Amino acid sequence: MGRVAVGWIPDFPVIACGAEASEPVAVIAREAVVACSAIARDAGVRRRMRLRVAQSRCPGLRIVDRDLAAEMRAFEPVVRHLEQAVMPRLEVIRPGLIAAPAKGPSRYWGGEQRFLEQLVAAITELDHPARAGMADTLFAAALAARAGQLVPAGESAAWLAPYPVGVLGVPRLAELLQRLGIRTVGQFAGLPEDKVAARFGAEGQAAHRTARGLEARPLSVRTDTGEHVVAYAFEPAETRLEPLVFAAKTLAQQLHDQLAAAGAVCARLEAAIELADGRRLARLIRHEGRLSTLAVAERVRGVLQAWQDTGLLTGAGEPGIARLVLRPEHLSAATGRQSALFGERDTPEEVERAAARVQAMLGHRAVVRMELSGGRGPADQVRSVPFGDLDTRPRPAGPWPGRLPAPHPASVFPSWLPAQLTDAHGRPVTVSARMAVPTAPARVSVEGHGEAAVAGWAGPWPVLEQWWDRDRSRRMARMQITTADGRAWLMVIQHRRWWAEAHYG
Repeated sequence: MGRVAVGWIPDFPVIACGAEASEPVAVIAREAVVACSAIARDAGVRRRMRLRVAQSRCPGLRIVDRDLAAEMRAFEPVVRHLEQAVMPRLEVIRPGLIAAPAKGPSRYWGGEQRFLEQLVAAITELDHPARAGMADTLFAAALAARAGQLVPAGESAAWLAPYPVGVLGVPRLAELLQRLGIRTVGQFAGLPEDKVAARFGAEGQAAHRTARGLEARPLSVRTDTGEHVVAYAFEPAETRLEPLVFAAKTLAQQLHDQLAAAGAVCARLEAAIELADGRRLARLIRHEGRLSTLAVAERVRGVLQAWQDTGLLTGAGEPGIARLVLRPEHLSAATGRQSALFGERDTPEEVERAAARVQAMLGHRAVVRMELSGGRGPADQVRSVPFGDLDTRPRPAGPWPGRLPAPHPASVFPSWLPAQLTDAHGRPVTVSARMAVPTAPARVSVEGHGEAAVAGWAGPWPVLEQWWDRDRSRRMARMQITTADGRAWLMVIQHRRWWAEAHYG
């Protein structure tokens, strides 16, 4: 069994977003914390904690949405430095976490402990905090890195034994085991293998092997087989990133389809580019059957952006990328999707394939996902992105004084509907420069929706944007109107004209 070394940069998503060490910061994905700063942690914020709970623990918490491509881009200089200074080949498990076979580097540096010291020293040279660990398996080595320990050969199972079963990364299994009175990894490892397979299935059997200090897929940085390799040639050579990322997504889908048809998964994936001047650049990414097509594209994008920023893609010869290649390494039988180290999750494979089929039939924008954005109005606070695309547009920075308060509209019209808002005498309701409403609204009519009596109203909320730019400035006010027929509207007045922007209910 080969020894595995792991290098770890704590809180790397926080570092990648440019946060200061003195501020409480949480990086979130899907309304849950994926990483937080030390100050936030001292206030009680924890990984996997729901956003609302984290904000209640730390009222001054700054929230940053996770950008995986940006994390890969920020981590790439660290990876290249380690390849040049410590070990020639390694693989990226996720941004901030790398792994490599320990045998060769340990011999070169004069022992396992000396190798780990060199690994930590090389990372700290780049002004990053670092820890390293070594064990017989990747899972044990990753936990050892968190503790900064070297687990002696043959003792990984004993070293893992005191940990709670929750560290195995299978929440439903951990919950069931705890109900059965099995609370530690050692207790779970002591169960008969055949009984575990019969009771908990393939997922439980894989976790049982991990608990026993076994590696289902031994770490290997190179496999010579060319089976299932997918490639995309660019004619002429491509210099822009967006076509490359689109090709990476297409290739990833093709690769996943091939592996699924063969009933196999790959332990890792090599993403390589061949440049027009004859050079070849490659990066190994841990896969283990858990990365979606979009997740692969995001990782490839981050690496390509880092190579572009450092000038590796331009060189001295003819510019441009002639070929993009995805090569799966160390294939094994597919027994279900694996859990990621430390709980990372991606888009379910079946959802992604269904969306791709709909896009193929109805068009690229037939399936979109909603991304939160900045802004004051309801149409400004979200934007739609075609499923599978990476949203690279910058998010407008807040705060947003005058932002529309809750409750938020149920539907926002693609374009404002002409409307009229009048008082009890049939005169148009106006809003003064000081945001005063001289006469109360009595009736409202919206084009295509008829006329109704006003039952209640709230506002106005002023909006004055980009006043310094004559062509782009915008001055208006919003009001919420409820009517006697049970409907509710979000009204906008601009240039003394009323419009219906959205509808409630």
